Amino acid sequence: MSDLLIVAATRKTRFQFERRSPLGLSLRRMAFDQRITNSIAYQNTEGLPGIFNRQIVAKNRSKILVFTHDDVRIDDYWLSTRLDEGLRAFDVVGVAGNRRRRPNQVSWAFTAPGRWDMPGSLSGAVAHVHRSKEAVSFYGAAKQKCKLLDGVLLAVKASTLIACGLRFDEQFDFHFYDLDFCRSAQRHGLTLGTWPIALTHASGGSFGSSDWEEALQRYRTKWRG
Repeated sequence: MSDLLIVAATRKTRFQFERRSPLGLSLRRMAFDQRITNSIAYQNTEGLPGIFNRQIVAKNRSKILVFTHDDVRIDDYWLSTRLDEGLRAFDVVGVAGNRRRRPNQVSWAFTAPGRWDMPGSLSGAVAHVHRSKEAVSFYGAAKQKCKLLDGVLLAVKASTLIACGLRFDEQFDFHFYDLDFCRSAQRHGLTLGTWPIALTHASGGSFGSSDWEEALQRYRTKWRG
């Protein structure tokens, strides 16, 4: 069994993160699990790929890297066990994904802004918070091989990334880094899949913002479809 290193960034101070953020509270709750450590970039203004890439190094070779967001609450305190299981089945594991990829797709789930892909192609589940109410968004059965995964949580062994030389593309700071990573992973011959891990995401994303639109153009320029 490998140790887990949870990697994330936050605009909050360390004090604020540990006491107010969903991820910080989750880490405090899971302190019983000595396999779990974390690397958090506090008061961050840097794009996520650079932060993630700095942990793909030799000193972490024996670890499972869990890339996530500070507004994610990990509800599943069996996280270590879940990821041990998932990474025996796939090289990269997420909680939600798409078993296919359409031309010019704009997220793991949307073929166009606001247009969901066919339900039969989606996999996994994520709970969301909307106006103080929580509900589980169930997309389809988990444990499915996918072509795209939701960047809300991506887990992979550091040794896998080191062996094939795969890194996150730092031109995608907060948007499209996950789609780009999934496509690059497949080019390196890695398998992607969903696994049943309970978590809650407190954000619905920022589709349509100017930053998102700029990243979309860079993504389309790189992949041409």
